[in-house]
Amino acid sequence: MAMKIRLARGGSKKRPHYAIVASDSRMPRDGRFLEKLGTYNPLLAKDDERRVVMNVERVQYWLGQGAQPTDRVSRFLEAAGVVAKKERSNPKKAVPGKAATERAEAKAAKAAAAAEAAAAPAEESAE
Repeated sequence: MAMKIRLARGGSKKRPHYAIVASDSRMPRDGRFLEKLGTYNPLLAKDDERRVVMNVERVQYWLGQGAQPTDRVSRFLEAAGVVAKKERSNPKKAVPGKAATERAEAKAAKAAAAAEAAAAPAEESAE
């Protein structure tokens, strides 16, 4: 059985509240789970200790049984010091989009034209 440690959404519309659960990966997101391991409340401040509450012993048990945490849960586990921090690579994140590249080129061309125009009168006065 493929196990996951993931978030199960609760709460009303626009007021999310998540349970951190150990579940069979074939079950739906909010469906049947084996054990509730903690809670996550994204509406609380980031420095609030009640934002993420986990039973670390049970999380370690499920990790020992082969359960794979989802990306968001693995970030919680890294912050709690349960698992080692992974190196994430998104090389395209810092590359500007097409529109931003065009704006930068236009700005550079305009600056070069202004520099040429400013340099031309200085040359004439030197002669």
